[in-house]
Amino acid sequence: MAKKPKFYVVWKGKKPGIYESWDDCKAQIDGVKGAQYKSFSSFVEAKKAFNGNYLEYKGKRKGKSELTPQELLKIGDPNYNSISVDAASSGNPGKMEYQGVDTKTKKRLFHQGPFEEGTSNIGEFLALVHGLAFLKKKKSSRIIYSDSRIAIGWVQKKKCGTKLKRSKKNDHLFELIDRAEQWLKKNRHNTPIVKWETKAWGEIPADFGRK
Repeated sequence: MAKKPKFYVVWKGKKPGIYESWDDCKAQIDGVKGAQYKSFSSFVEAKKAFNGNYLEYKGKRKGKSELTPQELLKIGDPNYNSISVDAASSGNPGKMEYQGVDTKTKKRLFHQGPFEEGTSNIGEFLALVHGLAFLKKKKSSRIIYSDSRIAIGWVQKKKCGTKLKRSKKNDHLFELIDRAEQWLKKNRHNTPIVKWETKAWGEIPADFGRK
C-alpha cells in the first residue's frame, strides 16, 4: 500500500511555509529555537493551518476524543522536573532516530541516529535506557516520560521485545540493544518511568513532529 502524502507546515523557522517532505521541513527548523511546525494529511488542511495560529494546532491528534474537565483535573499537569524521550522512524523498518529533552524547555539533552534499519519501538526502548543512564550519571532525581507503553514494558522486563531480524544493515543497532539490555541487568536505578498523557497534554516534548 502506497504511503499517504504528508504536508509539513512551518510557522516559525528559517523560511515559514508548507513543505512536502520531512527532510525539507527539517532543513527549515534545524537550529531554530522554539521552531513551530506540524504535519497534515492534506494540502487543504496544511494551508488552513498555515494561515491560522500555531497554538490552535499544537498538541492536537486526530482520532483522539476530547477529555472532560473532570478527567483533565484528575490527570493534572506534567511534572516538569523531568526529561522526556521519543523516537521516530521513516518506515517500519526504516531510518530511525531518538532523543531526550528537558520536559519544560525542550532543550535537547541527547540524540542518536539516524540508524539505517530500525523501528520506532526499538528507538523508544533505547531512548528510555539512554535516559535512565543519563539521569543516573548526573545523580538526578528527575523522572522520565515516555509515550510508549510497549517500550516501558520492555524496559521493565529488561529485554527488547522486537521482532526485527538482525542483519548486516542493522548490526550496529542491535549492538546498542545488547548494550542497553546489559545496562538494565547490571544497574539499579530509582528513576520513575511515567507514561506521558498525550490526550491531556498534547504531544510529548521530545516528539519529532512527524505524526
